[in-house]
Amino acid sequence: MPLIDLKDTVTLAFSVSDRHVSATWYAEKLGFTLLYHADDAGWSEMATKTNGVTIGFGEHTKPAPGNSVPVFGIDDIDTARTALEGAGVKFDGPTEVIEGMVKTATFYDPDGNALMLAQDLTDGA
Repeated sequence: MPLIDLKDTVTLAFSVSDRHVSATWYAEKLGFTLLYHADDAGWSEMATKTNGVTIGFGEHTKPAPGNSVPVFGIDDIDTARTALEGAGVKFDGPTEVIEGMVKTATFYDPDGNALMLAQDLTDGA
């Protein structure tokens, strides 16, 4: 039995130099649909053709190509984090909060691959 109860959503987070350019490319080349640009947060998100799977773009001055982070939706990030930490899972710093948008926490598998939990804080959560 798993330690935590994940939602049926996954976001693949990419580090990019220009979120708007990336969104246009993914729309034109792969037919993905823009969900939103959160300019204050430096984040954009697109719907893929696969139900429950989105692509997110985090804007960075020095993007890290080839380093995609799967982001798993969860209803209660604090409870999930406590359960995972209790089982020895290593997290990368404190849970981050963007008020009215999202809470996130990055953790690592045994080989050091980054994964992230995300709790939706919008009214539509």
